[in-house]
Amino acid sequence: MLAHPAHFIALGFGSGLSPVAPGTAGTLWAWLSFLALQRWLSPPQIGWLIAVSIPLGWWVCLVTARNMRVLDPGSIVWDEIVAFWAVLWLINPAGLLGQAIAFALFRYFDAAKPGPVGWADRLSHGVDPATSRNAWTWAGFGIMFDDLVAAGCTLLAIALWRFFA
Repeated sequence: MLAHPAHFIALGFGSGLSPVAPGTAGTLWAWLSFLALQRWLSPPQIGWLIAVSIPLGWWVCLVTARNMRVLDPGSIVWDEIVAFWAVLWLINPAGLLGQAIAFALFRYFDAAKPGPVGWADRLSHGVDPATSRNAWTWAGFGIMFDDLVAAGCTLLAIALWRFFA
């Protein structure tokens, strides 16, 4: 994890090393860190942090996956962190119950990968590093992309619930 700064970030500052459900551990870390960030950063500043974290995430996921020689390692959780930050930022103001519902929805979409999330996840799984020069670049993109789609599905579900409730 400490061999390269990209690894430290991609592995969610260690949360991705959880032996049980690293994606869930990364998402919990995202939630707790978001609550802390709200104390020091304004909503626009958090938005800028998220905007910078997406291309940064592509790079750290690319470097870490390439160094691990695995296209989509489960221990990389920066994708969950950034995507869930975006969900929390966009549903605010929301109480802890609303945030917990968002957490459960996001974990469902990220883990079960229904519909568009599964499509986004499969986009980068067909690349072969032995035959494609851009395999690792594509892998870094794919790692981030399916979680951003899961965040979009989470936000859509919340918006529909708010509209019809």
